[in-house]
Amino acid sequence: MPTLGWLAQPAVLPWVALALGLCIGSFLNVVIHRLPRMMEREWRAQCAELAGQTPPAAERYDLVAPRSACPACGHRLRAWENIPVLSWLALRGRCSACGARISLKYPLVELLAGSGAAYAAWRFGPSAAALGAALFVWFTIALAFIDQETGYLPDDLTLPLVWIGLLVNLGGAFVPLSDAVIGAAAGYLFLWSVNAAFRALRGMDGMGYGDFKLYAAVGAFLGWKVLPLVILLSSLVGLVFGSLQMFSARRGWDWKFRFHFGPYLALAGILAMFWGPAILQRFPMLRFA
Repeated sequence: MPTLGWLAQPAVLPWVALALGLCIGSFLNVVIHRLPRMMEREWRAQCAELAGQTPPAAERYDLVAPRSACPACGHRLRAWENIPVLSWLALRGRCSACGARISLKYPLVELLAGSGAAYAAWRFGPSAAALGAALFVWFTIALAFIDQETGYLPDDLTLPLVWIGLLVNLGGAFVPLSDAVIGAAAGYLFLWSVNAAFRALRGMDGMGYGDFKLYAAVGAFLGWKVLPLVILLSSLVGLVFGSLQMFSARRGWDWKFRFHFGPYLALAGILAMFWGPAILQRFPMLRFA
């Protein structure tokens, strides 16, 4: 009886991961678009209940239903219009029904998810680390885009990511479990302390609690020793995007980029996951111990 062991071959696994990642990226587009709206609908229903009102009846709206549709004309996407990247190229970035432009964000998310999974498979081989790295990339892609667009870092994504990091490290995929547990606690408490100090000085929050949980997830995956590196990388990423924003403003370009910490932290976490050991080896002063 034939086996599927050939899928784990070094020459095959990255391509399998690429195909899977592209499909996951298509689903991530649904998550990015719908999850914030699902949260807002739930908040409105809760507010109505607290006010003693009956929440208005609404059609089912979740990550499964209704089917994906053009936001401009409501055209329901057919199967061939939902193929990752290829459909966007075939449609030339426009709806087949009304010709409305389809955002470049959709194929970009799919490509990021696919290439991230392929690189994780190539880097770590058939292992728990490869699976953990792919999951980390997929979750942080969704979180970064949601935060950039809405300012939300949903608990539905950040909290499972913390637990996934701890579970992956049960066998020491990235760091010993003790380092992962300390990393999760230290990540959360560090940003919480920074925000508490900012609030004491300015009377307002400097960041959201979702940032604390995302940093805790980074610590759960990579351990406490790399947390200073992640903060440094996130600051550098923010500096780059800030410089690009100022440059585009001077040129009169409308970039529409919001300055939220989540995307910087997500990108820094990915950089630290794949290249953190090499960076720390070259700059050992960036690690705790």
